Amino acid sequence: MINVDTLKFDENGLIPAVVVDAITKKVLTVAYMNRESLRISMEKGLTCFWSRSRKELWLKGETSGNYQHIVSITADCDGDALTVMVEKDGPACHTGSDSCFTNPIYQSEDKQEFSLEGLYGLLLDRKATMPQGSYTTYLFEKGIDKILKKVGEECTEVIIAGKADDKAETVYEIADLAYHVMVLMAEMGITTEDIHRELASRHVIDHKVKQEKMTK
Repeated sequence: MINVDTLKFDENGLIPAVVVDAITKKVLTVAYMNRESLRISMEKGLTCFWSRSRKELWLKGETSGNYQHIVSITADCDGDALTVMVEKDGPACHTGSDSCFTNPIYQSEDKQEFSLEGLYGLLLDRKATMPQGSYTTYLFEKGIDKILKKVGEECTEVIIAGKADDKAETVYEIADLAYHVMVLMAEMGITTEDIHRELASRHVIDHKVKQEKMTK
């Protein structure tokens, strides 16, 4: 951990803070902190900024209820910018949007951004619109029994590929399994955030178990 006193605040006593969703890794907003708001943020475990327009401290969520619970704060190599990882209670933007960054300016023609959250959103859209000719639509039309059958089949394919020590085939089959599991999630209303929170809670438990073993 570095000393807060080593951070480089600008001539107005401010440092930019890039707020990132700890679960989705999506950039939520960019705000500014001064020494006082950073101190409050660390003490409360909630993001507190300096409002440049109102010239006052601003505890995010104090009026809206959309608090941002801080997971970590990290400085860049020069100590003049921060990233703040948070778990949020609601939208980050005053417009009601999940993130302040919603206006595309450029998109590469040959490179596509991918995330599990993006794939999950696509699956939800398929479930809502049921476009003809889509394999995902076919699975939703057939229902839970068909989806569970495919999950079971893909589990078997992963085992076979892994047993054969075929890395490329195992990667391929794991991807197939992940897709079908996410279709199951969409069918049951299970979100990627639900899974993230469950895995995070197990990580804490596992860490505690390891510590206990080391002290024995």
